[in-house]
This record gives sequence, structure tokens and C-alpha cells, in this order.
Amino acid sequence: MASETLATRERRGGLLGWFRADTFEGVRRQRAILGYLFLLPAFIGLVTFVVGPMFVSFGLSFYRWNIFKPPDPIGIANFQRLLTDTRLPGIYANTLFLVVGTVFITQVLALALALGVTKLRSRKLAYFLRTSWFLPVLMSGAAVGVTLSYLFQREFGPINYYLGLLGIDRVPWMTSASTVMWTIIITAVWKNLGFIFVIYLGAVTNIPQEILDAADVDGAQGWRRLWTVTLPLISPIMLFATVINVIGAMQIFDEPQIMTRGGPGDGSRTAVMYMYEVAFKEQEFGYGSSIAVTLFIAILIVTGIQFLLSKRWVFYG
Repeated sequence: MASETLATRERRGGLLGWFRADTFEGVRRQRAILGYLFLLPAFIGLVTFVVGPMFVSFGLSFYRWNIFKPPDPIGIANFQRLLTDTRLPGIYANTLFLVVGTVFITQVLALALALGVTKLRSRKLAYFLRTSWFLPVLMSGAAVGVTLSYLFQREFGPINYYLGLLGIDRVPWMTSASTVMWTIIITAVWKNLGFIFVIYLGAVTNIPQEILDAADVDGAQGWRRLWTVTLPLISPIMLFATVINVIGAMQIFDEPQIMTRGGPGDGSRTAVMYMYEVAFKEQEFGYGSSIAVTLFIAILIVTGIQFLLSKRWVFYG
């Protein structure tokens, strides 16, 4: 009888009755609407600046367009051109090398630093190290590129100066094809390490202490406890950190663009840099969009492989 009275009251109140705050359902509805309103700006931004341009880029890949003339439909000619572009294999090889090197070093260092910080007894020192390692994340890629390009400068850079004091010859960090990609990797690791470190720090500190105590009682210490207890417990976080690290590394642009302009030759040119140069410098927006589509597909494939392989090593306790 009470429910019928409430329903009758809401029908009589119309829309205002549907939002009545003195009923349980009304409160739930108000909270749901409020949540959607908070999400609305992010959703609009996502559709406007990510999803929308993605579909436009996909459609544009079937056209020839240089912005000065109307788009000319050419079917799959841009994708056929990809197969005959002699520069593209080397550029994708650079991107793959950059992704593997950056992700591996970042993941290992971030996990090691997170484990080390949790062992510190001094809370002030722990806070100082957390802040120090996270600060580069707050810097723009352009600022990092300018700063590190000065440090890695061959003739008067501080890094080569201190290497000279140790009797090591000047290293052509940014001018040699054998070292330039390592320079970009070091820069990318320094820039993004703090973010992955914070993720791992949160994962490690949230491991229940009783589980670690039980492992100590069972004799699992040191490396054994790391492999059999710590890593399995944080494996879902490791998957998340690895996926976002790989996606970010495949889209690196600022650092090589500022530091080397893709040189020497195409020695440090990445897929995103090549896409930018084709589209905005050579005014071939259709072909540039086709490169963007292939990069998007590559990211999807790599991410899918990561999730497939994760079934063997990720444990959802």
C-alpha cells in the first residue's frame, strides 16, 4: 500500500516527483544524474578531440588532399603506397626498438625504485625521492627535449664533460646512428619513469602485511618472496602499467622532434614523426592519415597480444 501511495505521489508530482529527494529512489536518481553531469565534460572532450578526429582521419585516408584543393577520392591508393614506401620499414623498426627499450627499462626501474622506497625508514627521504622522480612527468616533452639535448651535446654537454674526466672519449649521442636511439630511450625513460613508479608504489604499498608476514614465516624472503608473492599480487597493476607504457612509447614525438629532428637521416624518426611530416610539411593529409591508421592498428594488435599473454601471468586474486 505504501509503495502504491509513493508511485501515485510521484505520478501526481510529474517530473518533480520523479526527483523527490525524500525517497530512496529519488536520491538514487539524483546521484545518478549528478554523476552523469560530472562525466559529461570529459565525454564531450573525448568525442570532440579523440573519437571524432579518429573517424575523420580514417575517412581521410581514402582521399588525396593538400588543403588547397577539394579532397579527391582515390580508394585504397594511399594504403597501396604504404607497401612501396621504402622509408616506412626503417621508421617502424625505430619505433619498435624505441618501444621495447623504453618499456623494458621503465618497468624494471620503476618496480625496483618502488620496492626500494617501501624499505626506507625515513619518511622524509621517501617523500623527497617520490617528488624528485615524479617531477619530470610534470614537464612538457618540449622542455625535456631542450634540456636533455643540451646535456647530451657532444662538444660542450655536461655528460661528455664528466665522461672525459673518466678518460672516456666524447660520445656522439645525437649525431651517430648507433647511439641516437639510445639517447631518445634514456630521455623517454627519464620523462615517464615517475608516472610508472607511482603506479607501482601504490601497488606495492597496498599488499596486505599479513600476507608478507606469512611468506616470511614460510621462509620466502628476498628474490623468492618477490617472484612467488609480490609479483603475482601486483600482476594486474603490472599489466595496466605495461599497456599504457607501450601505448605511450608508440606515440613518442616531442623528444626526438626537439632533440634530433629524426636524424641522422631517419635514424631516430618515429612513426608519429613521419606522419606529422607527411601531413603537415608535405601537405599530404590523405597519406598521413593512412600512416595514422596503420599506427592505430599496430597499437590495437600489440595491446591485444598483451591481454592474451596476460592470461598466463596475471592473477586476479
